[in-house]
Amino acid sequence: MRILRWMILGSAMILAAAPATAQTYNSKGPVCLQKWQWGGSYYYDCYYSSWDQCRAAAVGLAAMCVENPYWPRARSKFSGGIPR
Repeated sequence: MRILRWMILGSAMILAAAPATAQTYNSKGPVCLQKWQWGGSYYYDCYYSSWDQCRAAAVGLAAMCVENPYWPRARSKFSGGIPR
């Protein structure tokens, strides 16, 4: 009888666990559109090359434009120090 209780309790805990969401950023563009969905979840579309393009796509949606943190930025030859 104890084993049955533990099995039921374990099954309920596994079924009640919320699924984990993975980060959805990609490096396709420097600007992302963050879209909210029903239930409070959201995802990112990082296919925009400019802020204006992203803002035009966000009109009428529950969304906002954000900078893509994974976009490779151009780096200067010197990082502010004395060149060697």
